[in-house]
Amino acid sequence: MDLKTFIRDVYDFPKKGIVFKDITTLLLHAGAFGEAIRMLCEPYLDRPVDLIVGIESRGFIFGGAMARELGCGFVPARKPGKLPAETVREEYTLEYGNDAVEIHADAIRRGMNVLVVDDLLATGGTAAATIRLVGKLGGMVTGAAFLIELGFLKGRDRLGDTPLHVLMNFESE
Repeated sequence: MDLKTFIRDVYDFPKKGIVFKDITTLLLHAGAFGEAIRMLCEPYLDRPVDLIVGIESRGFIFGGAMARELGCGFVPARKPGKLPAETVREEYTLEYGNDAVEIHADAIRRGMNVLVVDDLLATGGTAAATIRLVGKLGGMVTGAAFLIELGFLKGRDRLGDTPLHVLMNFESE
């Protein structure tokens, strides 16, 4: 199944000149969504994964389904102020300003094997911050999985030696 056929391009969203890769059209199709989850999980079926950390918000969709398939726990990495208990925070730089991700302080125990999941790898800032956050909590990032990579933005360069699994790569806008 060619999953790229289920991705819709939305021009000039969220601002003029941007071509947004819309995954909602893939989510609408049960077969395509199921195949995406199967393909995202495939490299991890024979590797230990204790937790999946899904990055807000679409990483929750893929990460939650993957955690179910892999038989492991799920941890949400959220924007600041969204989690109810004590959190640990990691800030990162955006094109214009800063942002941060937070995880509950008690969500990851030292030595746990953690897979970081999101729908899209673009500039890599959020994923890199999440990987650092997992490390702060004592987790061992065993990999990062993404439905889509916008290769022309070179986000993977910010992820160091983290092993990546990407289903679709778009090399140009």
